[in-house]
Amino acid sequence: MNKFTTFSVALLASAFTTQAQDINQAKKAIDAEQFESAKTILKSIIKAKPSNGTAYFTLGNVYLTQSVEDSAKIYFQEGLNASDGAKLNYIGLGQMDLDKNDITGAQAKFALASKDMKKKDVQEFVYIARAYMNANKPDYKSAIAILTRAAINNSQDAQLQLALGDAYYGDGKQNEAYIAYRSAFQLDSTLLRAKMQLGVLLKGAKSYDEASKAYNEVIAINPNYGPVYRELAETYYKIARNKPSQAAANYKIALGHYDKYMSLTDYSINSRMRRADFLILIEDYVALEAEANKMIELDKVNPRIYRYLGYAAYKNGNVDVAIKSLETFITSPGNKAIALDYLYLGLTKIKKGTSADGLSIDPTAFSSGLVDIKKAIEMEPLAVQELSEVGKQLFTQKLYIESAAIFEFGANTPDSTSFLDDNVYYGLANYYANINKEKGAKVDAVALQKADAAFDKVLVASPTYLEAYLYKARTNRLLEKDDVMVKNYEDYVSKTTALGAEELAKPAVKTKFIESYNNMAASFANTDKAKAIEYFKKTLALDPANSYANESLKILK
Repeated sequence: MNKFTTFSVALLASAFTTQAQDINQAKKAIDAEQFESAKTILKSIIKAKPSNGTAYFTLGNVYLTQSVEDSAKIYFQEGLNASDGAKLNYIGLGQMDLDKNDITGAQAKFALASKDMKKKDVQEFVYIARAYMNANKPDYKSAIAILTRAAINNSQDAQLQLALGDAYYGDGKQNEAYIAYRSAFQLDSTLLRAKMQLGVLLKGAKSYDEASKAYNEVIAINPNYGPVYRELAETYYKIARNKPSQAAANYKIALGHYDKYMSLTDYSINSRMRRADFLILIEDYVALEAEANKMIELDKVNPRIYRYLGYAAYKNGNVDVAIKSLETFITSPGNKAIALDYLYLGLTKIKKGTSADGLSIDPTAFSSGLVDIKKAIEMEPLAVQELSEVGKQLFTQKLYIESAAIFEFGANTPDSTSFLDDNVYYGLANYYANINKEKGAKVDAVALQKADAAFDKVLVASPTYLEAYLYKARTNRLLEKDDVMVKNYEDYVSKTTALGAEELAKPAVKTKFIESYNNMAASFANTDKAKAIEYFKKTLALDPANSYANESLKILK
């Protein structure tokens, strides 16, 4: 071999080694969630060596992670024309088929990607399994099946064990996930994600102190590994939720860890969006509004930013900004609006229509807001849980008709955690909306019937809530259903009496008994005088000076 040939071979070997190092560098950046850095590295590889199909596939996957499907598809398709590693790009296109629910198309592409593999090769199977896990509708069982088959021939691959851990974790099999993550880290001690995931399992088991300890072990190995700070942030968020009295302090710690995560990844639009998602979790809407405005400065065309700005502006009381931002987001082509988008838009419209003194709401604004709220609940019925506090506020403001309209959604959603409360308030709001009508005004019989039905639901869900009998009686009195009213009052009196002398001695209970006896007596005054006299005497036994009972007895006698 002459000197020139030797030099050429050495140069080619050096170039190949450099390309491999660059790919590995890009993969490390992806693992560290430094996606913009990874994209820069991969684009430079493609520019230097367009035949590197692995670089196209890896870059396409980054775009898929960032939900930029158009760019992902372009790189996958271009990667098919590469001379090295082209087949991997079928896996990326296969995941996009899974996202479209084209299972047959995906399987055909996965078959092309895995064709002619050597017996101990596992890389393609790992990527195919991850495609199943990362699809819009994750299929963890298929991923587990693929990886366990691959492990028969090569169980000593760290990436395979890491992927298997992720698949088991996604499928809710914590013990199997633990074994796989532990194996992955034992096989490759530089694979910090595997060790970090052991902490994630502890977080999922609500062992927050142990999870934090596990994360700190990762930090001890590499204090610049960004994702571990994100996990710490989410762990302190969970701690805050479980310890409301210490929530503010723990949210502050959580945000500190998240900002550390940001400093070790990048400050791109995508990473800022991840931070915005976290700010929503910890309910720091002042910081969210500032972050959203910063994102708009950096990218004036990304519609998702307007969702963040809309949420923050709604929570911060900037109604005009909230309405404009949410409408911009919802109406932007290609956006996938969720229930919360419509819910906050509807609530903002109602807030905008509320008078400065809080005593009235513009009917047009309220109706428009209800349309959006209804749309939100059609998309996600449990969104009603966000409405309970709004309904209570309207109730406090004595806007009973509007309060009832809000509570009606939750009162008809049995799976909601606020179902009982919502029915109590729904019944009360409909009752007070009618008891407070001007003299001579006709009651809304339909609303009162709904109130009665709501109190029935309350008694099914909570039979010991005896006030429901009292309000059923009051409601049926307004409906002029005296027989039902009497039955409700009798139920209230008998069930309360069964609670014993201590309950009966309460002044509030005494007042309610007097109300019950007087109203029952009045209902019998024209049909059964003896019964009426009996009930009035029961009133006088509790309150000898009761003027209504005394005057009525004189008339009856």
